[in-house]
Amino acid sequence: MGRGDPSKPRGRMSSYAYFVQTCREEHKKKHPNDSVAFTDFSRKCSERWKGLSPKEKLRFEDLARADKTRYDTEMKDYAPARGGRGGPAQRKKKDPNAPKRPPSAFFIFCADFRPQIKADNPGMVIGTIAKRLGEMWGRQTNENKAPYEHKANILKEKYKKDVAAYQRSGASASGAHKPAAAAPKRGKPAATAPAPARHEDDEDEDDEEDEEGDDDDDDDDYEDDE
Repeated sequence: MGRGDPSKPRGRMSSYAYFVQTCREEHKKKHPNDSVAFTDFSRKCSERWKGLSPKEKLRFEDLARADKTRYDTEMKDYAPARGGRGGPAQRKKKDPNAPKRPPSAFFIFCADFRPQIKADNPGMVIGTIAKRLGEMWGRQTNENKAPYEHKANILKEKYKKDVAAYQRSGASASGAHKPAAAAPKRGKPAATAPAPARHEDDEDEDDEEDEEGDDDDDDDDYEDDE
């Protein structure tokens, strides 16, 4: 029996995962009949990745951003399967009044070019569109990216101010409606039972012992009541 929900969207890939995938494809082309030793292959990939410049890594980072767009879009339409052990984990509900996180320069770029890609390719699936956008973004020069990065920075600064104002309003509201601490309840002391009356006529030794025993019992009752 398979684990997990088969209808759940495929997880997003990191920039390093895309790099490893590229290395694997290159190795297969050069050595189609050779098996790959996983440990040795992973070590070499890690060393190559560390040696790449930021510009060389940019292509893989763009692919990762595009795949994240695909994943986020598919997750919006994903309905977790009910049933099973414990059921799906419930996400913490977000405050609808909280400021929304601003889009990145790449997301702003996607918003401009996604409609055109959809119009030119009516049957193209979301994942392919996201990949196409990532490739387009990777081909842009720094000069072409500058307007999107500038707009993203403006939205980021506005978001910081909105978050600060939101947090201040939340703190003042919580302080104004903080309930007063309730005073502890004090219990009503229980009434003690009266001690039995002694009779002066009873001078018998046995009677005196019985009365002393009764007095001891009354003392015990009083201590319990206290």
